[in-house]
Parts: sequence; structure tokens; C-alpha cells
Amino acid sequence: MTENMEKLRNFALVAHSGAGKTSLAEVMLNKAGVTNRIGRVEDGNTVMDFEPEELKRQSSISSAFYRFTWNKHSLHLIDAPGDQNFFNDTKFSLQATDCAVVVIDAVDGIKVQTEQAWEYAERFGIPCLIFINKLDRERSDFSRTFAEAKDIFTPKPIIVQLPIGSEADFKGVIDLISMKAFIYNKEGKAKPSDIPADMAELAESEREAFIENVAEADDELIERYLEGETLTDDDIRTALKNGIITRIFAPVLAGSATTGVGVDLLMDFIVDNGPTPADRSAFKGKDAGGEATERTADPNAPFAGFVFKTVADPYAGRLSICRVVSGTLGSDGTFYNVNKDTKERYSQVLALAGKDQKPVSEAGPGDIIAFAKLKETTTGDTICSDSDKVQFDFAEPIPTLISYAVVAKSKGDEDKIFSSLTKLLEEDPGLQLDRNAETKEILLSGAGQVHIETATEKLKRKFNVEVLLNIPKVPYRETITKKVRVQGRHKKQTGGHGQFGDCWINLEPLPRGQGFEFVDAIVGGVIPRQYIPAVEKGIVESAQRGVMAGFNCIDFKVTLDDGSYHAVDSSEMAFKIAGSLAFRKAAEQAGPVLLEPIME
Repeated sequence: MTENMEKLRNFALVAHSGAGKTSLAEVMLNKAGVTNRIGRVEDGNTVMDFEPEELKRQSSISSAFYRFTWNKHSLHLIDAPGDQNFFNDTKFSLQATDCAVVVIDAVDGIKVQTEQAWEYAERFGIPCLIFINKLDRERSDFSRTFAEAKDIFTPKPIIVQLPIGSEADFKGVIDLISMKAFIYNKEGKAKPSDIPADMAELAESEREAFIENVAEADDELIERYLEGETLTDDDIRTALKNGIITRIFAPVLAGSATTGVGVDLLMDFIVDNGPTPADRSAFKGKDAGGEATERTADPNAPFAGFVFKTVADPYAGRLSICRVVSGTLGSDGTFYNVNKDTKERYSQVLALAGKDQKPVSEAGPGDIIAFAKLKETTTGDTICSDSDKVQFDFAEPIPTLISYAVVAKSKGDEDKIFSSLTKLLEEDPGLQLDRNAETKEILLSGAGQVHIETATEKLKRKFNVEVLLNIPKVPYRETITKKVRVQGRHKKQTGGHGQFGDCWINLEPLPRGQGFEFVDAIVGGVIPRQYIPAVEKGIVESAQRGVMAGFNCIDFKVTLDDGSYHAVDSSEMAFKIAGSLAFRKAAEQAGPVLLEPIME
């Protein structure tokens, strides 16, 4: 797998759900000879959507990977989810790839997750290509979609291909680089031919606009162009690739995954003009001393990479998917996990092919590989040579939006819930697991209802644990509204030493957010110094249990100013009980009220 980096292309298909990413991936694999049929999402037989939860919803819920060959180049394809519930996978995949192919539905146009994917690509410095899909559909419109893209996206989109025909009559594209037409037959194949006469004038006009846009990638070139000099094809191709890599513009291509029109030309374009691993901006991080550093795709540098996805399997263990940043890695070795500060041994290096993996002898910069059964390494971890340590910056998960209380459906599964969910979180860092100390509930949080439901389905399938989802109990707070003074007295006489503690407290409300304040105003030793912390502890513990509905009481001040003790029967426990009794008695008289939580 460590062939010349010039022959390697990494790209991720990204878009809003329903734009046709997975269908496009299926056609790519078929045209490359990987499959002998084109899978359909509707039929549940695609190579890239293979998890039962994906087949049920007819939508990608997890990034899928496939390495294949096209025009003597190795292509690493990532089919990333478009549903906002699973967009953490998309975010992490974009950090690991070299190019984003942004798929836009020519009927419905640009939707919110398409914009989000573009924003992530911009954040990671990833060049973008635009593929306007579904041009064979009724109400599809290339010009409208392109205009929308120009209004929304930066760097600016530029047209590289024009569609021939529209809707049901869409049959091919005009390539503005070669100025050739590609008209497809029913088998989805095409050969270069002359541009149709009725489109010649439009093609010439768009070609001029294309050349002007491309020339902007090179100061010398734009000067020559403005002086009226005719640019050579080599000038144009060189400037086109440079403009893509440096994110000066984003080329726009046309096609249909349904009919196959333009898909082979898209792969040709990726091979001819897409970035290599060496073209990618450097990966930033910190060295062993904590200083900022960068790593580029150098095969002769020490090995370094990062795990950007983990697949949890109860039988096979973890499958850890890694982007190699620098150096080379052979099979059966050891690497250093910087995040966990430990060495970890691995056996095979695996290439990814949908749900399958294939062992390879070694991997180099730009390769996307997998390791099986790693015990320590999880998503976000940097792995590297022990002799030259680096820790790469890794994107934060998208904040969660919804939470449910998780309850075992069967009593026998109660002890397995937390451990099984913890393993599931290794696969999906977008989930969050908490145990609420007040309500005693296990809370599972995620990006949306579908995200949580899918997680519980995986929990049943992978770990044989069935759960119910309940609305979480609201952790109300209690407080007081007026000032009171009370006595807390605990006296108990049994055989031998008795128990005696006596305290007087003033309880008064504090402004919201001030918490708890305890003032020791004892004088004259009426309560010995060693017993005063016990009084405070009793008050705190009683406040945590509340007096109205069992919720934590907040925002109050207690002043301990009097009391008495017994030389033999007094103890820390006796004064702790006295403090607890005093607070409960005072709170009941101090106008207790419930406070509702404010969600921020």
C-alpha cells in the first residue's frame, strides 16, 4: 500500500441525507470493476450501507470505507453520513481525508448538513469538489443549483462541466477542460465527441469564464490572460489543480448516480486534479515537550497517525480505523499511544473494503487502514513511533441535544447496561453517558431521537442488552424564602454512654447562585471546637435531601451561634445529628419552595 503518493487519492462523499452519496459510491465501485452489479439503497443491497440499522432506515448512519483502483491510481473512498444524528462520523472523516466531494441534489438544492460539511472541510483546510447529482430527475435544475452554491459557499464554485439535456432528457456532459462532449448510452458508457451545435455558443462562453477563474490561481497566468495571451492546456490544467489544492475555488461537475452519467468523469477528475497526501495541509499537534508542531506526508519521517473511528464488536473486539500521516508501518509490530501513554502491540495492517478487511504488508502516508483487537486505543488517539512523539489535534464531538434515562428491560441486564453502553461510546463519541447522582438514573445523550434509538438497537444487536428509554426525571432544587432561628437537640440515653448534641442556628436565604454559606459564631466554648464541623456536615447532608420533595436545597446561609454539650455523652455523631435536625426544622419554617432548572 505504500506505492507512490502521487498515485493515491483520498476523498469523502459528503452531503445532506438523501442527496445520493451512497448511490454515487455504488456506481463508482461498479465502474471500477469492484462489483458486478450496482447496489440500491432502496433494495438494501449496497456495499457501503451494510449495518442492520442502516438497512432498516435506508440511510447511512456510519462512515464506510473502500479502497479501489481507477486509472492506475489507488482511491480511498469514504461514504460519510448525511443525517445530523450521525454527523460526528462525517466531521471526523473529513479530518482524516484529503478532499471532500460535496454532493448536491439538483432537485432539492443545498440543505443544512451540506453547509455543515462544507464548514468542516473549510475548518480542516480540505479542498472541495461539487458534484451536482440527480440531473435526470423531474424539476432538476443545474443553473439554479449552481447559483445557490455560489451564493452560499466560499471558496467560490466554478463550472467545469455543463449538462447535456435536462430532466428525463439528461444524457451527458460537456467537459470545459477538453471541450469535448460525453453522451452516454443506456449502459452508462460514453466516448468523447463534438459538442452539440445547439450548445456550442454556451460552451464557448462558459469556457472563457472557466479559464478566467482558473487563471486567478496564478498571478503570472492571470496577467498573461488579461493581456490577451492564449493559455495552453498545460497552463490551464496546472492552474486548475493548484487552485483546488489551495482552496481558491471549488470545481463543479454534473451527473446522475441513477443513470451513471458523469460518474466516470468525476473519478477521472479526482485522479487528474485531486490532491495527493503530499498536497494536504500539514497536520497540527504538539511534540513531546508540549510545543506546537506539524507533520506532513513524508514516508521517510518517523511513523505517526491518528485513529478517527472505532467499530465495536463483542466477538472480534475493536476495529480501529487510522489515517497514516507520516512514515511507514509494517505488519506485526508495536506503536506508542500518546493519549494513553502506553505502547500497544498490533498484528495485521488491514485495508478496508466495505464491511470486509484485507491484510496488507505495510502502509504509508495518506493510507487509511485498520487494526483489529486493540485494547487501549480509541477514537481521537494519536499513535506514533516511540522515538519521535507527537500528539495531533483532534476535533471535538458535536454537543449533544437530547437525553434519555436508560432502564434495563430485563432485571438480569441491569448490571450490563453501563459497561455495554461504555463500549458503544467507543464506537460513537457523539454519544454521552452519565449517571445522575441525584436521580440515580443512567442518562444517554445524543444528537437526536434517531441517534439514541439507533444506539439502543445496536446495544441489543451487539451486546444482547435490551433497554427502555424514559424521559429523565427533572432534578429540581429547593430553597427557602425567609429567615428563622431554631434549636436542634439530640439526646439519647442507652446503657453506658448516651448521645447528646445541642445547637442553635439562624437560617436565612441567599441570592440565587450564591450556594451555601456557614458561619461559626460560637463564643465562650458553649460548643467545643472539635464538634462544630460535625454540625456543618449534618446541615449539608440534610440540605441535600431537602424538606419538600427530596431535592437538594440551595442558596442559604446558616449561622451557628449557641448550643450546649455534655462532657461524657457528646460526640461528633451526636452534633452531626443535631445539625441535621436543626436544618430540617428551620427549613420547614422558612418558606421552602421548589426551583425549576434553567437549560443553557
